[in-house]
Amino acid sequence: MSTDRIAPAPVGVRCVRQASAPDPLRVLLLHGLCSGADVWDAFVPLADPRCEIWAAELPWRGTGIKGWTTRPVEEWVDKAVEAVPGGPDVLVAHSFGTNCALTWLDRDATGTGGSSAAGARPLRGVVLVSPLYRAVPEDFDWETIAYYFNNFDRILVAGMQARLGRRLAEEHQQAIALKVRDFMGPYGWLRFFDTYLRMPAVRTERLEMPFLVVGGASDRVAFPSDAEALARTLPDASVRILPHTEHFPMVSSAKSFAEVTNAFLHDLPA
Repeated sequence: MSTDRIAPAPVGVRCVRQASAPDPLRVLLLHGLCSGADVWDAFVPLADPRCEIWAAELPWRGTGIKGWTTRPVEEWVDKAVEAVPGGPDVLVAHSFGTNCALTWLDRDATGTGGSSAAGARPLRGVVLVSPLYRAVPEDFDWETIAYYFNNFDRILVAGMQARLGRRLAEEHQQAIALKVRDFMGPYGWLRFFDTYLRMPAVRTERLEMPFLVVGGASDRVAFPSDAEALARTLPDASVRILPHTEHFPMVSSAKSFAEVTNAFLHDLPA
């Protein structure tokens, strides 16, 4: 009997909730770096009942799928979109996932990202949660690089705590974070920061579908100023900064996050 392990698929997408309406609004959830589809678990049952919800497991999940950094991030998003029958109506992305979604959208301003999915339709709306964004190259400096390099382990701890639904004991945090960091490796960090650096080049003025940008007032990974700066560059965007909320509003402030997201989804044009 072979003991070889089957390598996990880089991208997996599944329907996590059916809709109650006959003509559902298809929503695709994209997670951030070192996270996973389960980070949306608290939001899914609170989402508008007419939403058919699909969740993606992307190759930067957990400790990362080997080789994911060798391909552009927008290609992985494209695979997730193609896995939704007919394509999604709405993208909801978190953290690093927002950078990947914006890079993907920039390929085709109609909101299909140039997707080859059969019957793919333009997006009706986009929700970006805790986005990492800078409007101009000059907004990046050596201090920014040092901050995200030196605090990468803290970012990983925040992600693990959100997925576990509890705070890790102090004596375990650093050890676990360093192990995850080492699994992700320098290439994972470089792909993360390179994607962030590319944000000033994204032609946000071409993205004319409605956007909701959600940030946390206490977020020290993606600062509220990033969310506000991004909203200012989009033709049709509203921004909501949730008080007393850190980097995972769909976990720590699930009810408030669901309220603002459902209001946005309800008002989307047909």
